[in-house]
Amino acid sequence: MAINGRIDRLVVTPDRVLVIDYKTNRPAPDALDRVDPAYVLQAAVYVAVLKRLYPDRPVEAALVWTDGPKLMPIPQAMLEAALAP
Repeated sequence: MAINGRIDRLVVTPDRVLVIDYKTNRPAPDALDRVDPAYVLQAAVYVAVLKRLYPDRPVEAALVWTDGPKLMPIPQAMLEAALAP
């Protein structure tokens, strides 16, 4: 499967990997259940790919809303649900 995308920010430490995607929606959603599902799916795909590259540490995802700014971590369960058939 081919995947084409660009990660906005990738933080790799000895303990974990964090992928961050910047979003410019105005106004920014105030809760995860109001986030466009396409954004969660995009983060889930990044996490799935990065888990293969970094199998020795947890991979996490978050959105940064530039309107604020506001950091919004995405729970692992939500990422997994986005990839479920």
